[in-house]
Amino acid sequence: MPPAATPASPPSPRADQPVFCARGLTKTYGDGDAVVRALAGVDLDFYAGELIVLLGASGSGKSTLLNLLGGLDSPTAGTLRYRDHDLGTADEAGLTRFRRDAVGFVFQAYNLIPSLTARENVALIAEIARDPLAPEEALALVGLGARLDHFPAQLSGGEQQRVAIARAIAKRPEVLMCDEPTGALDVRTGVTVLEAVERINRELGTLTVIITHNAVIADMAGRVFTLSDGRIVGVRQNAHRAAVASLAW
Repeated sequence: MPPAATPASPPSPRADQPVFCARGLTKTYGDGDAVVRALAGVDLDFYAGELIVLLGASGSGKSTLLNLLGGLDSPTAGTLRYRDHDLGTADEAGLTRFRRDAVGFVFQAYNLIPSLTARENVALIAEIARDPLAPEEALALVGLGARLDHFPAQLSGGEQQRVAIARAIAKRPEVLMCDEPTGALDVRTGVTVLEAVERINRELGTLTVIITHNAVIADMAGRVFTLSDGRIVGVRQNAHRAAVASLAW
């Protein structure tokens, strides 16, 4: 009988406080014979300024993990802390404040309002944030300073996704969550979008978490967490983060 696989160890501890700390994080859906275990005891520490890739096939648990980290859902068991806040026991009002103040989201769908310009789409978030970037500044960070007054229909798919990134960062979130941000894009356009994400991480120091099934993208990360069947089965630290344009597409 072959030896049992050794679970992946959590990353080595650091002196600074993690932004996220999870221990035994578990999420199940349904009950009885119909129960589905989407996450099965995840341990992790994510730190300020990191660029993390969560890598795995469809159904591996990466989207569930992102939803828990982003306060879009609550765990069934285990602990999940954001700084000094216990997200695992937070009520809906507390999770709403967390999402509003600390997290920016970028999804595969751009979710822009068609009747508003790029500037106006970003301003929707800037107007409700405590210390926002100006919409013009946020759009300049993603390379769209010349497209401020264009409507979504006048922008390419990659440009629309970059507007979505600008909207997500306009409130200066500590955390940027990206769920398959290049999933609907061709390679060339995807490179442009990932370069914008990398620039945000580098210039604003935003903890950035990207989930993807594309192993090529993992080389741009500082650390890569591989998920399978709801568990972290591997943690890799890249000695050097690869430039997006140099990735072996």
